[in-house]
Amino acid sequence: MIQIPSDLHPDLVPLAFLLGNWEGAGVSDFPGAEKCNFGQEATFTHDGRDFIEYVSHTWVLDSEGRKVRPLESESGYWRIDKDRKVEVVMSRDQGIIEVWYGELAEGKPQIDLATDAVARTAHAAPYSGGKRLYGYVKSDLMWVGEKATPEVELRPYMSAHLKKVVDPREWAKDLKDLPDDGIAFFH
Repeated sequence: MIQIPSDLHPDLVPLAFLLGNWEGAGVSDFPGAEKCNFGQEATFTHDGRDFIEYVSHTWVLDSEGRKVRPLESESGYWRIDKDRKVEVVMSRDQGIIEVWYGELAEGKPQIDLATDAVARTAHAAPYSGGKRLYGYVKSDLMWVGEKATPEVELRPYMSAHLKKVVDPREWAKDLKDLPDDGIAFFH
């Protein structure tokens, strides 16, 4: 179930399905890079203003599913207008800044994005643009990313399946009327 926080900026209600802490795993495969399984933690938060803050960390997983080393980190800000047009400004630890534009699908929690602008530092790997598809499917967040370089045409390179992480402190704040000993709750 999608919950809409009471302090969420009204413009962001269509993006409420993104909010929360997400964890999961995926696959990374791009020419010239190591093919691997990866783990991911992603967080979408808000502070009442007209944007959602996004932070994601991924790491390479070994065959047993254990963290081996960091893979990519990125952070950014998501906005949506009254016509369901989505814009994202994102920075990556690899020295890349991107501006993404896209649209929230009509009648379903799915966002298609494509890069509009890319800036790279001198040390960044070649990169010329990308596409991403995010979807909320059966209470899970799934995404697939495509990227292009001057040498490689646009193609899928990463995808993941994430599950919402529930913090027990969120439940505990709703338990204000419990007796101090907790035992009376069971009588």
